[in-house]
Amino acid sequence: MELFKYEHRKLWRRKSVQIGVLLCFLYIVIFGGLLSYQWFTFGSQDDFTSSFGNNFDGYSNIRQKQEYAKQWEGDLTDETLQEMVKDYQAQVQNDEISDYEMTDWKSLNSWVKILWPELEKADEPYLMIRYVDPTQLTNFEERREKALENFLDINWQTDKEKEYFLNMDEEVEFPLQYRWTEGWAFITSDFISGCGVVFAIFLAIAIAPAFSGEWHNNTKALISTTKNGWRKLAGIKVLVSLLFALELYAIIVCSSIFLQIVFLGTGGADMPIQCIKLIATAPWTVLQAEIYEYAYLLLATLGYTGIILLCSALTRSNYVSLLLSLAIVFVPMSIAQFLPLWGQKVLELVPFVGDPTDIFRTNAYSLFGKTIWSPYLLLTIPVTLGIVSLPFAIRVWAKRSKI
Repeated sequence: MELFKYEHRKLWRRKSVQIGVLLCFLYIVIFGGLLSYQWFTFGSQDDFTSSFGNNFDGYSNIRQKQEYAKQWEGDLTDETLQEMVKDYQAQVQNDEISDYEMTDWKSLNSWVKILWPELEKADEPYLMIRYVDPTQLTNFEERREKALENFLDINWQTDKEKEYFLNMDEEVEFPLQYRWTEGWAFITSDFISGCGVVFAIFLAIAIAPAFSGEWHNNTKALISTTKNGWRKLAGIKVLVSLLFALELYAIIVCSSIFLQIVFLGTGGADMPIQCIKLIATAPWTVLQAEIYEYAYLLLATLGYTGIILLCSALTRSNYVSLLLSLAIVFVPMSIAQFLPLWGQKVLELVPFVGDPTDIFRTNAYSLFGKTIWSPYLLLTIPVTLGIVSLPFAIRVWAKRSKI
């Protein structure tokens, strides 16, 4: 236990770790969270030409939007959609941004473009909901079903995959329910998915020297005089690294959830994810989507930690260990777009390379004749790779330490 405490303190006392954790916190929680809520994303707008045109009033602006949307809460029917579009058009007539930014115009315009594409005018510079005739917006559910089938037809889905997702979609309850979910869309579509790359960088900085760094502080002389010393130290370093990964995750995620509750509250947690992406097929609520994405982030963090430890054990240079660890994530990200679809799918199983927002998509893997929805594998394979890496890391370092 004393050796464990010593290694844990030694890791946290490194300046690079302290600075790294601070920067990670500032970037994700302060810049990506606090300032996004209060300014960049949810601040009221004087104009739509720049995010810096937003005012520093996100908290009150969110409350106003939530209150304004209450008049439409309930079943999302043809009549509800038509009334929402009419209301937007009426607000636009005032020609004041403050009059119509309270409306849920982003969701509205997305729904109308997807379900009634024939009504779009190529020569119109404005949002579609600004000029469309609301009385033409009928057959919402039938239109959505047709849009989903068309999407699956043009999205390189096999017949088996198409059947799989259509069967999944049958579990979605209709009529869809409506409530203000712009905040949940920000969390599940942008915020959490953006955390992965940042986590990868700072985890690599902190953990890459775990084994490679011991070649520079005479640890070999100490463990060579102790029976099974290398085994004990290797096991402790693995545990300390995993604990650090959990600590970093807890600091960032708990802070982020706290800010989310303060600014967004919990209203709308039971809304279907179709409020965010209309043709999503998963019968999930937005709260379930958020839980999944944070679970993905946790398991990817643990999986990547195992891979970093293996990279650290393979070299005696801290810099080489760091570069190897970062390459595991950033090289696949860089080359994926140049690979065929099957190659992209394989690389997405590497920790932090895949995207937790796949829950909104119709991506699937075919294994042993079975169709498996990608979020299931994205949740299990990355952490499995990390677990498999750990015994190899210990074995490689032990073998090299005896040389």
